[in-house]
Amino acid sequence: MPSVPRAARRLGQSGPSVSAFCLGSMTWGTQTPVAEAHRQIDMAREHGVTFIDSAEMYPVNPISAETVGRTEEIIGEWIAARGGREGLVIATKVTGKGSAVIDGGAPPITPARLRQSVEAALARLRCDVIDVFQLHWPDRGSYHFRQNWTFQPPQADAGALRADMLAILHEAQALVNEGKICHLGLSNETAWGMAQWLALAETHDLPRAVSLQNEYSLLCRTFDTDLAELCALEEVTLMAFSPLAAGLLTGKYAGGVIPEGSRRSIRADLGGRITPRVFEAVSGYLGLAREWSMDPVQRALAWCRSRPVPTVPILGATTTEQLAVQLPALTMELPEELAEAIDEMHRLHPMPY
Repeated sequence: MPSVPRAARRLGQSGPSVSAFCLGSMTWGTQTPVAEAHRQIDMAREHGVTFIDSAEMYPVNPISAETVGRTEEIIGEWIAARGGREGLVIATKVTGKGSAVIDGGAPPITPARLRQSVEAALARLRCDVIDVFQLHWPDRGSYHFRQNWTFQPPQADAGALRADMLAILHEAQALVNEGKICHLGLSNETAWGMAQWLALAETHDLPRAVSLQNEYSLLCRTFDTDLAELCALEEVTLMAFSPLAAGLLTGKYAGGVIPEGSRRSIRADLGGRITPRVFEAVSGYLGLAREWSMDPVQRALAWCRSRPVPTVPILGATTTEQLAVQLPALTMELPEELAEAIDEMHRLHPMPY
């Protein structure tokens, strides 16, 4: 078995021990063919990465109803081909309300919907239990995915929202009791939402979320205030998605270049990340990497891994070549002077998208 990197950490208060990085899978089945996806899992395992993240709605780029669940199937095919999943921690997600690729426009995450999604994921993954099952985004909506620019607090009864949360927690407990999931995780949540889930779990002795999967990178640091305080004090691990800002921090899009087959060749605005301000910020961070003779990819990932709140960056790679560049950041430490320079750069470019 591969060794676990020395920076391995436990998710939350009672979750599984996982590697310092998580292997993302959202392009497997669209941009990334099956054989290449399997090579990525093998390569990651060889470097001690024991944690993999998926979702019901994957693959993306593009998202389509025809490919829903295909990424979980690809992971299941790898498990079958390798004769088991020993040592591999698997996380996946149920799609939140409103996604057009799920039958019925992704109905709300009710107890029945939660159970149906868990059981379907187990079949696709070809395994008996899911280590961390996450709610992809809250039904009430949130400010994530650039929705912060027009965000309005939900006009809803807080008591009714908490009642829905409590019903889901009771069903999660039933799924834990049946051995179908081990732990609950959240994704694209807010400070209010995270606090409610935790309080309800503790009051009623129900599954306590061990992780929060939100976007986090040098270019996207909305997590760094209220949510950071909450996760630090409540011992919730951040699973940071898009730590390379959808490829912007690699420098491959500098100068307006759009490489063939890249994410930007499919979504020109990179999900709202392309703005009049973003390339000036990217240039600043690339310049810092040059000054310190560091690969910008490895620098960005090492920074993300070194945050004050326990953080597990989710690696995203279309190819094994891209993954090979990222993996050395597992053991890389940032000099204090560079961390300070990064903070100064953040003050100059606080919210580029």
